[in-house]
Amino acid sequence: MTKSTVLLRSPAKLNLFLHIVGRRADGYHLLQSVFQLIDWCDTLSLKGIPENTVRRINPIPGVLPDQDLVVRAAKLLKDFCKFEGGVEINLQKEIPIGAGLGGGSSDAASTLIGLNALWNLKLNKEALANLGLQLGADVPFFIYGQNAFVEGVGEKIQGIELENHDFLVIFPHQAIATASIFQAPELTRDHAQITIDGFLASPWSDLSNDCQAVAMRICPEVKQALDWISHALPGSEPRMSGSGSSVFAVLDPKANVAKLENLLQTLPKGWVGRVVRGLNKNPAYNLISSE
Repeated sequence: MTKSTVLLRSPAKLNLFLHIVGRRADGYHLLQSVFQLIDWCDTLSLKGIPENTVRRINPIPGVLPDQDLVVRAAKLLKDFCKFEGGVEINLQKEIPIGAGLGGGSSDAASTLIGLNALWNLKLNKEALANLGLQLGADVPFFIYGQNAFVEGVGEKIQGIELENHDFLVIFPHQAIATASIFQAPELTRDHAQITIDGFLASPWSDLSNDCQAVAMRICPEVKQALDWISHALPGSEPRMSGSGSSVFAVLDPKANVAKLENLLQTLPKGWVGRVVRGLNKNPAYNLISSE
């Protein structure tokens, strides 16, 4: 058992679009989306310890261990590999909780990636992704670690290359229960399917989010955040990411970032906003430090 420590960055993601193209007999919705990694990151420290346990430092207030995705990920991997040893986990959160940016799934993926290296388990990405799927539908995306065209119920992941862009992202400090979106009777469920080639040929032609209208009804702050971006960036066509409540807009390369960052200081109390850059790869695969 190694005594080393690894430090990783866990990125958030945006859904550049979200189309609901059908529904299975079991009620699960069939989706099409493009997942874009962004440089809004949590920081995860994993330290090997001799005790045969998983220990969390600075737990999130109100989150029980059996609900904590990094603890669950560590225990899942430890049990799967029958590893005799332990880990001390310290997670510094930057990605807002409940923002719909995939922060929890990314942290779980980074835990699996980091412990695979720390404990020298030598599992491949497919094995880690299969474990990750037990923790959440988005975890395999972060395990594979690159931008992707996603289909099915989230299990069909095909890596794609995207142009580098900056984005303005705002979380209006209101979480939306995903189930409330997908159970809404007015939700559109018959969006025409597109192909990867079609998307890549014209990547900015149809970036709609079929969940957005329902989310605005359930959570008025979504519309307020969209309106805020439209006022700050006229013509930017902001949209919601995933099932919300975070919203975003693609920035023009000539956008005045300094001015935007000053404007973000005027956001309503409790809101969180950032100018972020798109990433091509999950930085969790580049260990910040290893001792």
